[in-house]
Amino acid sequence: MTQVAEFVTFTLAEGTTTEEFMKLSQATEAFVRAAPGFVHRNLSKGDDGGWTDCVVWQNMNAAQDAAAKFPQQEFAPALMAAIKPGSEKMRHENVLWNMTA
Repeated sequence: MTQVAEFVTFTLAEGTTTEEFMKLSQATEAFVRAAPGFVHRNLSKGDDGGWTDCVVWQNMNAAQDAAAKFPQQEFAPALMAAIKPGSEKMRHENVLWNMTA
């Protein structure tokens, strides 16, 4: 099966600092790490203030299952409150090529 890259782009809600959001994001680590099919994750912030959370999954089923369960987690309300409403967009793409160091 083909690995799947999940990209979630967003901006932070007004008043949310980078430091606050990093703590909220780190609270998701145990859930994501334990999710079946998890491969890799990184979180980045652009100079324009936009953020990208990229998670690589073993397949689309794993990606969709985790996405469905994510909002039900204890950390989800605080994390979502820190994101500007309507700014979040999620997409899943098949990984066609992978290069590592």
